[in-house]
Amino acid sequence: MAEAHETLEHTEHAEHASHGGNKGIALLISVLALFLALSETLGKSAQTAAISFNVQASDDWAFYQAKTIRMGQLQTAADTMALTSQGTTDAALKEAQAKQIEVWRKEAARNDDEPGRNGRKQLTEKARFSEEQRETAMARYHNYEFASAAFQIGIVLASAMIITGIAALAWLAGALGVVGIAFMAVGLFAPHLIHALG
Repeated sequence: MAEAHETLEHTEHAEHASHGGNKGIALLISVLALFLALSETLGKSAQTAAISFNVQASDDWAFYQAKTIRMGQLQTAADTMALTSQGTTDAALKEAQAKQIEVWRKEAARNDDEPGRNGRKQLTEKARFSEEQRETAMARYHNYEFASAAFQIGIVLASAMIITGIAALAWLAGALGVVGIAFMAVGLFAPHLIHALG
């Protein structure tokens, strides 16, 4: 709602400029407002994606912890029964204990690594992938935020040019528009570029 109001306000600035004979400035303001709306939309989308991937990573790590606890319990139970069975003289009981130990050890191993399912190894890979996706989404979000700031400042400068008649403000507004487009492009195609350079 606030974004729509802001875009409408920028469009009104553009209309005001065209009535004053500054059609070029009106067009500049309109283009900057269009790119502002795009960068805001992309920014919200990236922010939502980052939150979603963060939740997924947290869920996977929680599941990983649960698997670790379960695996530890099974290994402890197997080790305890192995010690107990050393003192067992009844052959049938000793065989039953050995079978139970084997079942527990296999289940513990499956909790650790279960290809195609959710073993600890697979959960680690999933959680790390979600964390990488979250970081990428956040990098995109930051680039879109910089782009939005550039477009907003550009709109303000273009509007100030209408009032003051200082042509340099229009050139500066156009330059900020180019900067904003560059940040949008970085956000889309190379979101980690600025962090890598910094």
